[in-house]
Amino acid sequence: MKRNYLQDARRVYDVLKKGGIAIVYMRNAYAIMSGTDKALQKVYTAKKRSLSRPSGLVANAKTHQKLHILSSEKKNIIKKFSKKYNLPISIIAPYKKKHPMVSKFSLFSKKLATKNNTVNLLLNSGPLREHIADLSLQDNFPLIASSANLSQRGTKYRVKDIETRVKRCADIIINYGPCEIYKEGKTFDHNGLSLSSTQIDFRDMSVVRKGVYFKEIYNIFKDEFDINLALRL
Repeated sequence: MKRNYLQDARRVYDVLKKGGIAIVYMRNAYAIMSGTDKALQKVYTAKKRSLSRPSGLVANAKTHQKLHILSSEKKNIIKKFSKKYNLPISIIAPYKKKHPMVSKFSLFSKKLATKNNTVNLLLNSGPLREHIADLSLQDNFPLIASSANLSQRGTKYRVKDIETRVKRCADIIINYGPCEIYKEGKTFDHNGLSLSSTQIDFRDMSVVRKGVYFKEIYNIFKDEFDINLALRL
């Protein structure tokens, strides 16, 4: 399947800027994105997702560098990890509250895009999301994303597996076929649900969520950076 990442990113972004909703291919799962309060509320309703559960911002390495507040040592670890291994990983860290993008948050969107003064940014999730994140950062127009599925029902690696009520709320769907992780063989959690991204809280280097490529990520941090990622109870 021929993919035009730049063109598709612009198509998605234009829909989101106008208050629409997009379902988008990523390496590790299909994501659902929104950029306005009304669209975000519609996403949460379609997913049957509790408003107590925050989502992440559409981001790439540039977004991470500009928004996250971390030591230069930790930022260098993330940079080296991404450059050498390029595995999807969600970075949770404090953020710059005076950044122009953050200032665009309404009270509603801020509640759902942040938690305990941190923001969750998924990195290394593929060129399509990278380009969408570039457009978002250029305009300082924050986009909120989560997995395209009913809440607590497992991420989806193919559009045809996404529940109908979730797909119906989307104004545009970028279907590139099965996600990379699906082609490598599905991975599941202990409840038999398909996995989402691995989430690391860089404040204390703890594992918030074990997800795709977790074993590889854990071993890389241990062997390459001499960091034992702590598992939260």
